[in-house]
Amino acid sequence: MTANTLASLLLARAEDDRPGLMFEDTVWSWRAHIAACRAAAARLSGRGTGLHVGVLSENVPELVFLVGGAALGGHVVVALNPTRSPDELVRDARATDVALLLADGPYAKAARLVGEALGLDVVPLSGLALDVETSRLSPSTGSSAGTLDGPGEADPGALVMLIFTSGTSGRPRAVRITQRKLAVPGMSLAAMLSPDDVVYCSMPLFHSGALMAAYAPAVASGAALALRRRFSASGLLPDIRRYGGTYLHYVGKVLSYVLATPEREDDADNPLKIAFGNEGSAVATRRFAERFGCRVIDAFGSTETAISFSPDPSGPPGSLGRLSQGVEILDPFTTKPCPPARIENGRLLNPDEAVGELVNTAGLGLFEGYYNDPAADAERVKEGAFWSGDLAYKDADGYVFFAGRGTERLRVDGENLAVAPIEAALREFAGVVEAAVYPVPDAVAGDQVMAALVLEGAFDPDAFTTFLTSRRDLGAKSLPRYVRLSRQLPQTPSHKVIKRLLAQEAWRCADPVWRRGPDELRPLTDADVKGIEAEFVRHGRQRLLEA
Repeated sequence: MTANTLASLLLARAEDDRPGLMFEDTVWSWRAHIAACRAAAARLSGRGTGLHVGVLSENVPELVFLVGGAALGGHVVVALNPTRSPDELVRDARATDVALLLADGPYAKAARLVGEALGLDVVPLSGLALDVETSRLSPSTGSSAGTLDGPGEADPGALVMLIFTSGTSGRPRAVRITQRKLAVPGMSLAAMLSPDDVVYCSMPLFHSGALMAAYAPAVASGAALALRRRFSASGLLPDIRRYGGTYLHYVGKVLSYVLATPEREDDADNPLKIAFGNEGSAVATRRFAERFGCRVIDAFGSTETAISFSPDPSGPPGSLGRLSQGVEILDPFTTKPCPPARIENGRLLNPDEAVGELVNTAGLGLFEGYYNDPAADAERVKEGAFWSGDLAYKDADGYVFFAGRGTERLRVDGENLAVAPIEAALREFAGVVEAAVYPVPDAVAGDQVMAALVLEGAFDPDAFTTFLTSRRDLGAKSLPRYVRLSRQLPQTPSHKVIKRLLAQEAWRCADPVWRRGPDELRPLTDADVKGIEAEFVRHGRQRLLEA
């Protein structure tokens, strides 16, 4: 089957009586699932055409039915991020022309505040979307007013959703999610699935990853979609066994947090076959595959979906795969291709010339622009090419390695460094659950390297120092000057670390911080902080501490 719209993929399931959705103790067939989508579309159509509906919700069935209803009824779901403040949500809703707000229990208060500020109706999500019990027990197989009757009627470029970028390095931007933008990755990943599979989704559905790598592949393949309200590290394996999950989607640091749960002898006794996601570390993906007896496919992904890679299991650990046609690594200043990296004992020897920006010179891929944000469009699209803002380098064989976001480049003593290789090395230290590396200002010039670690047990500074000196893949300038010990790192709901918050706090934070000197690593004291800040004043760089 070929399809270029989400609507056609949904309608292909309309008479399918196999399981289509699992949530807690309830199972919907695909037939009931599509009937519920039609019901949601009809309810929205009663309020107008092309409605922009803002949603604040956990992963619940009503949200899935609403997305399907938008695809079938021509409405637009604006996926608001519930972790943002009410003032930020007001700005997001206003910028995306939200005309109606839907919310489930935990976010009802925030929705009311946004509704009052903008003069919008706020409706319980379950109240507007559908009567869940009726749709489950007595599904209608006919079409509803205002919905599509058959495949092929929807415009591939028609909006279905607006999804905000994660905001890890700046303000979130609303990305246009069209019928085609959901259908294409859905069909691609469906090649790994069959109607007998179960896709487990605990990543938030207001993020593009869960929609494109869990929801859409389930629709395209006919596999059942098993929902969890929100991710739980300790709940993942029990859920996989409960629902018979054969495929799971992850983003960011999720695998590391699952691996931090107590290990059991029977962990590999489960039905899971594939874990698919992005931004998992090489260490975490290897350990997860070994512990749970599955294949882990870590791909490159972004909400814009302008650049993609095909992961190569035979490639070196940590690589994204080889560059696809039209994708290049370019120097953002000269716009010329970067030469291959010289790598010795795992250490990148020429980051100044090898690290560049991933650019799709052949076009925009599936990127169809940001919503009403021409300045953001102009930042990414230049002379027909898409500049991702993501840094990378390739080895002599053409394998590509992620080097960090554009805002994560460090310059230490006149040398450019990429954060991703440093993070990969630090994750090898015993007891590290997660590591984040980011720049903090140096009192004289450039940056210093700071690392935030989440550990399973107590920190042993002597063992850490020995570990650092033993790493042949870390040069002297890559060694962290400051080490912050955190119980948890600030994250987006999709489990990406918000490094700009860590960088803003630098060494002035509530967590314990250790400072590396010429001979030892020792705790940073109040007197040390005063001395550091006096150095900034002495060199006329105190403004950097006020940013």
